[in-house]
Amino acid sequence: MKLKIHIFVIVISSVVIVSCNQNSNAKKGMQEENQITAKEILGNAEYVAMSYGGYRHADHTIEPTLAELKEDMKLLAAMGVKIIRTYKVHKPQAENALKVITELKKEDPDFEMYVMLGAWIDCKNAFTDQERDHNVESEANIPQMEKAVALANQYPDIVKVIAVGNEAMVKWAETYYVEPWIILKWVNYLQDLKKGGKLSKDLWITSSDNFASWGGGGEEYHVEDLNKLIHAVDFISMHTYPMHDTHYQPEFWLKSEGQEEMTDLEKIDTAMLRAKKYAQMQFQNVQKYMKSLGVDKPIHIGETGWASFSTGHYGPDGSKASDEYKEARYYQHMREWTKEAEMSCFYFEGFDEPWKGGDTAGNSEKHFGLMTVDGKAKYALWGEVDKGAFKGLSRNGNPITKTYGGDKDALMKDVLVPPTDDEISTQK
Repeated sequence: MKLKIHIFVIVISSVVIVSCNQNSNAKKGMQEENQITAKEILGNAEYVAMSYGGYRHADHTIEPTLAELKEDMKLLAAMGVKIIRTYKVHKPQAENALKVITELKKEDPDFEMYVMLGAWIDCKNAFTDQERDHNVESEANIPQMEKAVALANQYPDIVKVIAVGNEAMVKWAETYYVEPWIILKWVNYLQDLKKGGKLSKDLWITSSDNFASWGGGGEEYHVEDLNKLIHAVDFISMHTYPMHDTHYQPEFWLKSEGQEEMTDLEKIDTAMLRAKKYAQMQFQNVQKYMKSLGVDKPIHIGETGWASFSTGHYGPDGSKASDEYKEARYYQHMREWTKEAEMSCFYFEGFDEPWKGGDTAGNSEKHFGLMTVDGKAKYALWGEVDKGAFKGLSRNGNPITKTYGGDKDALMKDVLVPPTDDEISTQK
């Protein structure tokens, strides 16, 4: 009798174990199926996008700590951001950000943050004194791609996009750019991993590059390898920077016709509307080229932004483009346009990064953040401060306050009217 009871218990236990395992596997499968995908995130107004670099020091070798990354993720979430774009994986920042997001999700099940993971791509001898070969890639590209794949598989609930390269095809990036076939090779590699079940089928693959590199510029970019790349990616991630072109292609910026009766503020606001239309024109040029190939895929803004300060090309002695008011107007315009168009806009960027732009403190590259290194919210975010969005949060030990002490009159004293053609000619 005892033997029968023992056998009965074993059988029942086995059934329970099998049932539990099946339920566990079924639950895991359901969780994977219920995970939101890139297709559902990109272009969704509920998932505000932001480019992210967390470097807080002039010395780029000083990595942000896990505590600093957690601080930034909370601040970005307070801005409404739910997907960030990173740039490279050979430094620990991107991997540590994924760790931090995982921790924050465990602490708060309602916390959401996803990642467009960048894999940096260089040509042979990039950033060296040796002659660069743009048709041969750096040996460092292989470990970049391997690491990106490993992180995408390790954090499938967070990594929703892999971007192969950052402005890696645009020819003015002469210190490191590559020919399109190199980007195409790696995009195809990732797509093959998806087909083989070695990457999630829902992971989207792209390259994040200047509008010209996507066919929206000169004919020198209209090559067969680019055409193949456009067919190969899941979407186009294009960059547009009207602010830079207030210096390099200033025709749209210097117009003065019809402004004789305008106030200075009206002239500034009109110029910022022209900047928005300039960005839209570059988007339309990329879209036109893509459709000329018989392709109809989503196009999202992988990068755009406006500096709040410059002593160089964009400052008082240049195009007079950089100040906090113009930055705020551009930010508003880009958010409104891309929301209406059901596009994502990875705005550049959340926080100032002092390592950028060399040793000159007034270099515009140091001032693209919507927030300063020490936690002051620039004019674009003053409204969020007023709403209490950053209550209880800090950066570098400082509570989040407004630049200029919240004095708009003081801020507006630094806001200059864009120059006219005649004024620029006189300066020259």
